[in-house]
Amino acid sequence: MATDVIMPQMGESIVEGTITKWLKKPGDKVQRDEPLFEISTDKVDAEIPSPASGVLQEIKVAEGATVGVNTVVGSIAADGEAAAPKASAPAPAAPPKKEAVPAPPVQEAAPAASSSDEDEHARSSPLVRKIAREHNVNLAQVSGSGLGGRITKQDILDFIDKSQKPAAAASAPSAPAASKPAPSAPAAKPAVPASIPGDLVPMTNMRKIIAQRMVESRRTSAHVHCMYEVDFTNIVKLRGKQKNSFERRNGVRLTFMPFFVRAALIALQQFPIINASTEGDSIRYHRHVNVGIAVALDWGLIVPVLKSADELNFLGLQRGITDLGERARSKKLKPEDVEGSTFTITNPGQFGAVFGLPIINQPNSAIMGVGGISKMPLVVTDAEGNDSIAIRSVVHLTLGYDHRLIDGAIADQFMALVKKTLEDWSEEVG
Repeated sequence: MATDVIMPQMGESIVEGTITKWLKKPGDKVQRDEPLFEISTDKVDAEIPSPASGVLQEIKVAEGATVGVNTVVGSIAADGEAAAPKASAPAPAAPPKKEAVPAPPVQEAAPAASSSDEDEHARSSPLVRKIAREHNVNLAQVSGSGLGGRITKQDILDFIDKSQKPAAAASAPSAPAASKPAPSAPAAKPAVPASIPGDLVPMTNMRKIIAQRMVESRRTSAHVHCMYEVDFTNIVKLRGKQKNSFERRNGVRLTFMPFFVRAALIALQQFPIINASTEGDSIRYHRHVNVGIAVALDWGLIVPVLKSADELNFLGLQRGITDLGERARSKKLKPEDVEGSTFTITNPGQFGAVFGLPIINQPNSAIMGVGGISKMPLVVTDAEGNDSIAIRSVVHLTLGYDHRLIDGAIADQFMALVKKTLEDWSEEVG
C-alpha cells in the first residue's frame, strides 16, 4: 500500500509551497523521517522528512513547481513493492533545469540510493550520513560545529572539499599556481548559483521574497543611520581567555554575537521606543524584546528570531543564537522561528566589512549592524587624564532607524549606551 507524500502546512498563514529539490529519485529507498525533499515558502526554506519507510515510487510534482498545502506531491511504496515505471514522467526537463543551476552539487547527491546497513552516527543526521557514504568519508574524522558537536551538512561538505583539494593539486603539477584553485572553487560553496555569462536564470523563491521586502521597507520607513566606534579590546581578551572553558562547561562555542545582543538589550530597556513599531497612527510598545538575528546562507538571507531575549542570561543567549543559526543553515526552521521580531541585529563584519547601512526589517523600527573587528591605533586616556596611543581591537556599530518614530537624539543616546556597555563589560559569561 503506497503512502502519499503531501505538501505540509508550515504555519497557519501559509497556503502554498514551492518544491526546490527532491533529495531522492524514484526507485530510491528512504527511511521514515529521512529528509525527502526541500521546499520554500514565504516564511522559511525547509527540509521535509519522509512520512514512511520504503521506496520512493512516484514524484508527482516536479522541482520548481508551486502547489497548495496538502497537495499530494509523491508516493512511497512499502518495502518489497516495485516502483511504478511512470515515476520519472512528471519531471519535465525544462523546470528542473532552471532550478538545477543554483544548486548542482545537491542535485548530484540526490540520486544515490540509501543503504539500510550503514552505521548510525549519534552526532549526525540521515542526510549527513548519506553524503558521507557517497564520498566514503568516516564521520569519526569530521569535527562537528553544531550544538553538542553535532555534524551539520556544511561540516561534511567542507571536509569533502578540503580532502579533494590535495588530489586536485597533485593531478596538475605543471599548471600555473594561479589556476590551481579554480577546479575546487565550485565545491567550496555548493549552493551558490553558477555564474554563466549570457544566461538568464530565474530568481529563487527566497530571492523574490527578499527583493519584495527590501523595496517595501525602503518605501515604508524613513531610513536614517548613525555609526559608533567601539573599543572592543576587553571583550576580545575575555573571549580569548574563556572560550575553551566555556565550550567545555556548556557544550557550545563562545562567539561575539551574545555580547552585542546583551548590550542592545540593556539599551533597549532604557529606550523602549527603539523596540517599538508603528500601527497606523499609533505606537506599539512591545512587552518583550524578540531579537531577529540575520543569518547569511549560501542561497539567500533569513532572520530567525530569538524570542523573549530580555529574559535570557548570557548562556541562554549564546545557546539560542547557536541553535537558530544551525537550524537556519540546515533548513530546520519553522515559520514561528522567523516571526515576531521587535529589533534586529545583522553582522556584515563577518565577511570583512568595516560597517554597513542595513535596511530595517519590517515591522521593526531599528536594526543594528555589526562591522568587522580589527586592530588599529587609538588614543587612550588613563585615570589621571593622560593620553597615549595604543593598539586596540575596534568594531564599528551602525544603527538604522525609522525617523518617523525615532528621533536622532534618542538613537544616539541608545548607541552611546551600547558602546559604554561593551567597552566597560563586567558581566560573567557563564
